[in-house]
Amino acid sequence: MTDDRPAAAAAGADEDRPRPRGAYAKGIARRQEILDRAIEVFAARGADRTSLRAIASAVGVTHSALTHYFGSLEELLVAVYQESNAPGRQPPERLPPDATPVELMIESARTNRAVPGLVQLYSTLVSAALEEGHPAARDFATTRFSRLRADMADVVRRQQESGRMRDDVDADAVAALIVAASDGLQTQWLLDDSAPQQEALALLDRLLRPAAR
Repeated sequence: MTDDRPAAAAAGADEDRPRPRGAYAKGIARRQEILDRAIEVFAARGADRTSLRAIASAVGVTHSALTHYFGSLEELLVAVYQESNAPGRQPPERLPPDATPVELMIESARTNRAVPGLVQLYSTLVSAALEEGHPAARDFATTRFSRLRADMADVVRRQQESGRMRDDVDADAVAALIVAASDGLQTQWLLDDSAPQQEALALLDRLLRPAAR
């Protein structure tokens, strides 16, 4: 049975915490409204050859409003991508609880095919992270890859312990390989939608499974 006492304590702490009021609350709501609209715009058109002024026009706000809430184009792109992947925005996964890491990536690839603009936005951020003078993109990319590799390696270890994945391979190396394969195949798909993205990931999944005895 789940212990509800920590949740109740947290709820009490939330009640004691000052709530945003007036202009501050309106500012939060306005920023969220802009983000929601920006996600729709980027999902449809991506981030290629886009300026803050062009985005402001598409979103339906002034250029000064956009810079007030996000500061720069790069900061806006990071915020849009992170918000688009926030809990509640993603469709429910159609995978069993013991899905392998590659199966998780295959499901992600399936979902991403419905929003090519956001996939292109992600690729734009990663490309910018490799260049000097893009601190927001670099922080986003390095943090994301580090967290993703760590989370993936944990899943790999659990799969190895349960016998669903080969135990003669290093979990951290496997995690890095899966992330690299997923991102690389996603780039190929952006350039050519006939690239066998999901098929290649399925092959990797089979190669990482233990040999039949």
